[in-house]
Amino acid sequence: MKPRIFFFLIFFPLFLSAQETAVVYFDRISDYYGSIRDYVCQAEITRGEDVQIAKISYKTPNLLHMEFSQPSGIVLNSNDEELLLFSPARQVTFSQELRRHSSASLAGMVSSQGLYLLKRNYTIGYLTGPSQQPLEEGSPEMVIKLRLNWKTASEGFREMTLSIGSNNLIRRIEAVTTNHEMVQFDFYDIQINQNLPDTLFEYDSPPVGNSIENFLFEPEE
Repeated sequence: MKPRIFFFLIFFPLFLSAQETAVVYFDRISDYYGSIRDYVCQAEITRGEDVQIAKISYKTPNLLHMEFSQPSGIVLNSNDEELLLFSPARQVTFSQELRRHSSASLAGMVSSQGLYLLKRNYTIGYLTGPSQQPLEEGSPEMVIKLRLNWKTASEGFREMTLSIGSNNLIRRIEAVTTNHEMVQFDFYDIQINQNLPDTLFEYDSPPVGNSIENFLFEPEE
């Protein structure tokens, strides 16, 4: 056996083992999110020409509070039992009694539970490889990008690209809906473990306008 071939056979398996697979990397990010007790961030949600901007407060396991500055005044609040959405423009409050163990009761994709659901329902791979790359063309911000593809057509998004920074936090999610529309979620100024009080997630919508109950699905008996 030639020396080159011999050393290739010896060291190639070691080279493969040194490369972190996309699933292992995703699990490591999920474990990191599992260590986060709470976080606050700014979020920008882009869908075509429509851009929404909100401040997100999250506390494990599933407390969520979103205050929108664009459109101004919209508030979304969710806890173990109920989701509330107040729209000042329409003067209406939407409320939903959450089902036990429902994914609707989760704070969203950017949590350890949300990442667990993504792993269960999507295949995971690197977009181009395990090396860092610019967030977008010309950007100095470097991220690792994962591509997720749905396993069944029952999911809300066909595929997603997760851009993860060197701080192990998800910086951007680019998602393709069932109708082939692109939705982009950007997360800025993320601050973790701020000891957020539970009272932050106690929200009563203004006593004006109409109230629409259980607008997503019927509650459990």
